[in-house]
Amino acid sequence: MLLTFSNMALTTAPTEPSKLYVIAVLGTLALSFLMTLLAGKIVLPILRAKKVGQIIREDGPQWHMGKSGTPTMGGISFIIPFLVCMVAVAAAFAVKKSEFNLIPFALVVCFAVFNAMIGFIDDRCKLLKKQNEGLTEIQKLILQFVAAGAFIAMMAITGHLDTTLRLPFTSWAPDLGWFAYPVYLLVLVGFVNATNITDGLDGLASSVCAVVAVFMLIFSLSKGFDPYTETGTSFISAALLGGMLGFLIYNFHPAKMFMGDTGSLFLGAVIMGCAVAEGELLLFVLAGFVFVMDMLSSLIQRYYYKLTHGKRLFKMAPVHHHFEKCGWREVQIVALFAAVSLIFCVLAWLGA
Repeated sequence: MLLTFSNMALTTAPTEPSKLYVIAVLGTLALSFLMTLLAGKIVLPILRAKKVGQIIREDGPQWHMGKSGTPTMGGISFIIPFLVCMVAVAAAFAVKKSEFNLIPFALVVCFAVFNAMIGFIDDRCKLLKKQNEGLTEIQKLILQFVAAGAFIAMMAITGHLDTTLRLPFTSWAPDLGWFAYPVYLLVLVGFVNATNITDGLDGLASSVCAVVAVFMLIFSLSKGFDPYTETGTSFISAALLGGMLGFLIYNFHPAKMFMGDTGSLFLGAVIMGCAVAEGELLLFVLAGFVFVMDMLSSLIQRYYYKLTHGKRLFKMAPVHHHFEKCGWREVQIVALFAAVSLIFCVLAWLGA
């Protein structure tokens, strides 16, 4: 079956997406946006009533203490609309009896949901313990590696994992063979954690993710439409973008609610899931480099502190807190990070 699929794919050249296809993608974006707005209005009072509030760490930025008690786990308000949109897309293609390839589409969605569940467990543990420490670092990593490993394995078994690693700005695409599996595993888990770390200021992770989602949407549409290899990345990107725009209404400074680990781990998984489905791992990492930069600043700070016996390279890590220590306001930092994200997305587009 997979051999037949490959032969058909090779003999079918991608075509320009039809107007109806583009309208459907934009409709998914609009539906996700409107449903997230509505879900936010429903979820926010429930979180307040349940006293599902953010707990600020004692060793964290003390100027954020005023945010203590702000409803968290708000990622539910864009995850549920996202899933509704994905079910609607799958149903629409099934009704049309299109050759739309549901396997990678479904695996990407499942990978995102699995990570959202890890985040949900972590958020619940924090609330039960009444402190900003949920799952241990090891526990979270084990669950994330299981999620990433299962996703990669299923993509490989179903014949949808590309073991070539295309390097942006070059025509070089070495086939890594079996070595591709640990590379994918490490990059996926690392990036998902990067989105989690970036979620530290009002509207930061959601703003940066919205910019990346625009890149993903334009990139997937620009590749054209091949009915035998279409993975639905356009629809996934559109639903992600709509969700981020809708959630920013509640998450922009001063935030009415936070997405929590439930939302931030979900975002990283959606981006990396699409990267694997498109066979463009490094290109998507480049587009989302702001997430990676924030995570690297934390790692550099940690090891620099150990090596120098107490000295710090940044005033506080991750680097968005460094800017706060330098006197920048949250809105300024979010604007800067979104602008830098846009630059890297343009670079990714040029390097495609």
